[in-house]
Parts: sequence; structure tokens; C-alpha cells
Amino acid sequence: MSFMLDKMENKIEFFEAYDLKTLERKIAEQIDNNKALLLGVHSISHNIVFNPLHNKMLYSAVVHFKAL
Repeated sequence: MSFMLDKMENKIEFFEAYDLKTLERKIAEQIDNNKALLLGVHSISHNIVFNPLHNKMLYSAVVHFKAL
């Protein structure tokens, strides 16, 4: 059995939450996790929409990680 180790160059992750503090916490946790993979934040895109089913604002973000 052989193992092949490749360096990850890009990674895109999606996050959503019903409040900003939770969204920020989720993103911060993944930033720390991805540092172990030698990935840093390249860009962040965010969006806010109203969810009529829950009668709340839904915050979402896309984070693009790239190799350091």
C-alpha cells in the first residue's frame, strides 16, 4: 500500500448563521484549522438575506483559502 501526499493549493468553504457572532466564530475556527494545512485567507465574500420562514436575517460567507 502506498500513500500519496499532495499539498492543497486552494480550498473554498461556505458558512451560514442567524447571527454575526456565530458566523464570525465559525470562520475563525476554520481559519485556525486551515493554518495547520498551511492555508491562509485569500478572500472573503458575504451576503445577508431575510429568511421569512424563520423571520430572521440569514448571514452567509464564502471564504477562499490559498496556500501560504
